[in-house]
Amino acid sequence: MAAPSAQAQHGHAAHVHGQARLELGWDVGPAGGQLSLALEAPLESLLGFEHAPRTAAQRQAAQALLGRLRTAQGLWTLPAEADCRLAQAQVQAPVLEAAPAPGAATPDADGHAELQAQWRYDCARPAALTGLQLHLQGQFAPLRRLEVQAAVPGGQFRRVLGRQDRGELRWGR
Repeated sequence: MAAPSAQAQHGHAAHVHGQARLELGWDVGPAGGQLSLALEAPLESLLGFEHAPRTAAQRQAAQALLGRLRTAQGLWTLPAEADCRLAQAQVQAPVLEAAPAPGAATPDADGHAELQAQWRYDCARPAALTGLQLHLQGQFAPLRRLEVQAAVPGGQFRRVLGRQDRGELRWGR
């Protein structure tokens, strides 16, 4: 399967406020297709701060962010005709968790904190998934630049989307 790279899964990208990285992998098999997405971003790029929430408003914003990411609600639109269902979602943001798991990564000594999230969709009609519409920049005001790397049937591509760019990604037909 064309899965997001180890870099996105293990947090080795540069920490730059206002930026995020999204990796996309699309694999088609005899039983359907699987779409995998991995997001890595400084918390500041999504929330406007990257420390443990200190105020009620920050706690509410952090919980809303985690909830939105766990459901993938409003992050992107997949073609309805592809019949894709969210099969798995995983979000890692230790600084936002009430009690981080033992051994979990904590903010750097300089206060930098990252968020990593992965999603997997199972698609019943993979031939209909020839692209998707990203809404990340509309959801997160601090996000000014989104780097997208994709591995799809027929090749790979990279896009850098600015704040004003349409988030339309196309492949296939």
